[in-house]
Amino acid sequence: MWIEDDELRSLYKISSGEHLQTLEDGLLHLEKHPHDQERITELMRVLHTLKGDSRMVGVTDAETLTHQIEDMLGEVKRGERPSTPELYDRLHFGLDSVRKIADEAVTGEPSQVQVFYVLTHLMGAEDGDDDGGALAALTEEALPPEPTMSELLDSTSTEVAAAEAEAAAADADFLAQFHAAVAQMAEEDDTEAEDPVFIPEPVEPEPVPAAAAPPERREGDRRAGDRRTGDRRTGDRRTDSIDTIRVPAQKLDELMTQASELAVTKRRFSDRLSDIRSVAELWEDWSQIAFVNRAELDALERRLPSEELQPIRQFYTLAERNLERLGSFVRQLQETMAADTARLEVVTTALEDDVQSLRRLPLSTIFNLYPRMVRDTAKSLSKEVELEISGGDLQVDKRILEEIRDPLLHLIRNAIDHGLESPSERLQAGKTRSGTVQLRGYQTAGRIHIEISDDGRGLDLEKVKQTALRRNLFTEAELDAMSATQVRDLIFASGFSTQTTVTELSGRGVGLDVVRTHIEDKLKGSVRVESSPFNGTTFHLSLVPSLSTTFVLLVEVNATPYALPIEYVHTMMSLAPSDIYALEGRSTTTLDDRPVPVLRLSDILELPLHADPNAASPCVVLDIGSDRVAVLVDALLDRQEIVLKPQSKLLQRVRNISGATILGSGDVCMVLNPPDFVQASCSGASAAAIASDEGEASSPTRRQPSILLVEDSIIIRTQLKRLLATAGYTVTAAVDGKEGFETLQAHPPDTFDAVVSDVQMPNLDGLGLTARIRQFSEYDELPVILVTTLATPEDKQRGADAGANAYLTKGDFDQQELFDTLRRLI
Repeated sequence: MWIEDDELRSLYKISSGEHLQTLEDGLLHLEKHPHDQERITELMRVLHTLKGDSRMVGVTDAETLTHQIEDMLGEVKRGERPSTPELYDRLHFGLDSVRKIADEAVTGEPSQVQVFYVLTHLMGAEDGDDDGGALAALTEEALPPEPTMSELLDSTSTEVAAAEAEAAAADADFLAQFHAAVAQMAEEDDTEAEDPVFIPEPVEPEPVPAAAAPPERREGDRRAGDRRTGDRRTGDRRTDSIDTIRVPAQKLDELMTQASELAVTKRRFSDRLSDIRSVAELWEDWSQIAFVNRAELDALERRLPSEELQPIRQFYTLAERNLERLGSFVRQLQETMAADTARLEVVTTALEDDVQSLRRLPLSTIFNLYPRMVRDTAKSLSKEVELEISGGDLQVDKRILEEIRDPLLHLIRNAIDHGLESPSERLQAGKTRSGTVQLRGYQTAGRIHIEISDDGRGLDLEKVKQTALRRNLFTEAELDAMSATQVRDLIFASGFSTQTTVTELSGRGVGLDVVRTHIEDKLKGSVRVESSPFNGTTFHLSLVPSLSTTFVLLVEVNATPYALPIEYVHTMMSLAPSDIYALEGRSTTTLDDRPVPVLRLSDILELPLHADPNAASPCVVLDIGSDRVAVLVDALLDRQEIVLKPQSKLLQRVRNISGATILGSGDVCMVLNPPDFVQASCSGASAAAIASDEGEASSPTRRQPSILLVEDSIIIRTQLKRLLATAGYTVTAAVDGKEGFETLQAHPPDTFDAVVSDVQMPNLDGLGLTARIRQFSEYDELPVILVTTLATPEDKQRGADAGANAYLTKGDFDQQELFDTLRRLI
């Protein structure tokens, strides 16, 4: 098996070598520590990776053997197979065979490995510890017929005879050449003293290019060349010079971090240069004062005796001389510092660019792994699929490539399995027999984009709803209340799968939810889905170009700097209070003929307001996916490239914050997470602090009606929260009755103006919550509104008996009825 693609061959050579070395070291460790479960788990993970890599590049023999070794280690881990020296002998033998097969795939030299016999040895057939069940697993489709003993003896005898004949011929040829060489040396010795003859080194023919020569010829020429040239030098350059050095990726990451920290130091140098310029300006001011004082001293000399002025003149002359020396020193320091800063700027920028270029690889590095996978997957599903790839030359950070590989793999498999129809279905729909999956990469300002598209059936929203209902993810009423976008997003829900049967590729309910979480959490990106019935589906991935550094806009709130990632910034402007008006209970302005919610960053971060609410404020307009938000700040400071420091393990997820950085001044600065701002804009939390219903600035102490919302469904909870926030209510949410009552008791009795609750919830349902509220006299006047799918008269009577003030059903839910009920009860 010869891997024809040069890049894949090189990658497989490196990865298989590293994995096999890790496995060999691990087996040696397990022989001494057979109960090390963590090491067994690690080795199984490495085997799984090596198996997948072998499958990707078509080295099926290595895939077969690694699969068997993985199964055997799994049995050891579960205690089903004892750890014995004989077992590790067989495992080492299996790894040696895999190494030979991998070498054959890279060099083209036949490995002479018989997979059937390696498998039988791994299973311990010759040791008598296998009852035949393991061998029965080797199906007739996968393995050749088992030879008889006579066939084996005949084959062995034939191979031995052939080998002996070949060795005898080689020995005879060698002896003949040896005798000829000895005779020639004797003749040269006889004639050397009389007539020395210079014999020039024979001119070697030009070697055949590696890409053009077959594997056998290339390897043979290499060995012959080694014998001919030995350690010969050409001029001062060795022919065996080392052209490349392999560096661990961790070291490269550390170098990138250090280069980024050097960039921070560079900015601090720039600040120090500004300080020196300020000193120079101060010196110029003192020089002007000294010049004025010199004129006053001359006038004073004409009025007073010289002996009285002598001490003053001496002191003044000394001060003037020192001031001039100080000025000369400051000017020299300024010039030197400016030159050093400029040089540091050039070196640091070049170093950062060089290190980043070392970390960047083309998207084709991973894109080229998928054609084989698409072929095999389509074949297993009896589908015809064409994979179209574009944008493979786009250079991307290595860490992004590492993290995006598995999500792309899953999305492509999803497109083939779920998106594309069978050939017969496509012909009936008027399409071509073969479906198309497009994998496209491109870059815009500050973002890397990858799209996975198919021309299949598209998302069937009704089928998605029925699947969610069948898997008990949502109720029918909840699904009916969803928009088309929300229904499409259900495919990202945990446990969601439209397959009714479990196959190798799908049906387990684990997939797109992991894809979205991986992209958002590890890659700081986003994923959205677009679909058209009968025309296909597109998954759009948007990623930051680097996970270590990013450009930010520094803003100030309450004399503290905060960083906004520049890729979210749409524009900056000044916004006056007269430009802000209330729309559906939210502060709003108009930009490009489009209403845009307005928030104060101090409100988002729950900080006190120090700015004048009646004055114009700097405003940053952010584009967050399809949403746009205008954020008011105290000041706009600067645009900088920063090193993003991730949050500690104690603070894995802090709302509105994605990390921190150290500015050139040495101050720690929080890096904000704009996607969290969308939720703040939906809550309308800052509406009262910015604008009144008439669009005028209002007092920041004005209180909005406050609602405690208790709902276990995240979809319904989000919808109700948005509806209530749009109507001008402040909303606090709880996921069940137990948490709702704890939230109620954690606040003063007059905090909430009403409770809106579902009935069917875990831990404590809505009826129990209502009854518990009515047990406390301080909540006698607190309205409780139940919103539920239970719509029978008996259900409504149970709500009234529990103490609910109103009972609304979700089946015929009308948001205006909820608003009217709240206005009536509050």
